[in-house]
Amino acid sequence: MYMFIFGLIIGALAGVIGGFYGARAYMKKYFQDNPPVNEDMLRTMMLSMGAKPSEKKLNQMMQQMKTSQKKAK
Repeated sequence: MYMFIFGLIIGALAGVIGGFYGARAYMKKYFQDNPPVNEDMLRTMMLSMGAKPSEKKLNQMMQQMKTSQKKAK
């Protein structure tokens, strides 16, 4: 009887830990494939702040964001 309860507890803990790391890996891959900010969003943000975005400036900002993402890993 005690072994059955112990097995259930161990199984539940393993499921929670496995689920956490599985979801974490999935979200990392999702955000790597679909970054939350793209050039159109940057362009819209710059226009809303009153700055006229040039392609050069947009490319620089996107490159900085990609570099900072790689450093964060």
